[in-house]
Amino acid sequence: MNPLTVVTGGSRGIGAATVRQLAAAGHDVVFCYQRDSAAADAVLRDVHAAGRQGRAVRADTTDPEQVARLFDTAAELGEPTGLVNNAGTTSPIGPFTDLTLADLRRVVDVNLIGYVLCAQQAARRFASGGAIVNVSSAAATLGSPGEYVHYAAVKAATDTLTVGLAKELGPRNIRVNAVSPGIIDTEIHTVSGLPDRAAQVGAQTPLGRPGQPDEVAAAIVWLLSDAASYTSGAVLRVAGGR
Repeated sequence: MNPLTVVTGGSRGIGAATVRQLAAAGHDVVFCYQRDSAAADAVLRDVHAAGRQGRAVRADTTDPEQVARLFDTAAELGEPTGLVNNAGTTSPIGPFTDLTLADLRRVVDVNLIGYVLCAQQAARRFASGGAIVNVSSAAATLGSPGEYVHYAAVKAATDTLTVGLAKELGPRNIRVNAVSPGIIDTEIHTVSGLPDRAAQVGAQTPLGRPGQPDEVAAAIVWLLSDAASYTSGAVLRVAGGR
């Protein structure tokens, strides 16, 4: 039986790269997206071109009913065996004192509440075991002073969620890990108000460049694979040395 993996935020950036690499590795994939149906359709075509089954579901991961619908769609293809918690957002870069309540709530809702809701569904439905990968951030340990301390704090919570779930779900043969990307060249930086941020900050890393979505996706795919069968509770840093 082919593995069946659910990916949140799968139409662009790290999520899209992950969906494509999973399909190439033999996974059937169900992914959600929020707005860009054209981008989702393009990713889905690549899944089918790889000879795998796939579905694209428009869903907001902060809504429990929509999360359940995402997993119901996956169940139409078989028993899910993997989850990639990737859907995320940030907010405009600026001093902590300028942070608005609306931006704070949105970052917490998408990057933490959404992860918890999706992990709950996975834990309930992975009857034969499986693997969860949470997409965290190097910001969790760097703190992001003067940029988005609240986002860094939420990503630190993601790391704690990963460790706790790995211990709770391990006896059920469900592995839980995280990847912790550094500065990656994706569209998320437009939300921060600095679309060129990846190039600027990437140049300051020991490797002298930003990372690419495929480099993070490769780590995610490995953590979902049998090659990582004894890896659980790990936070794998993919951050160019930062």
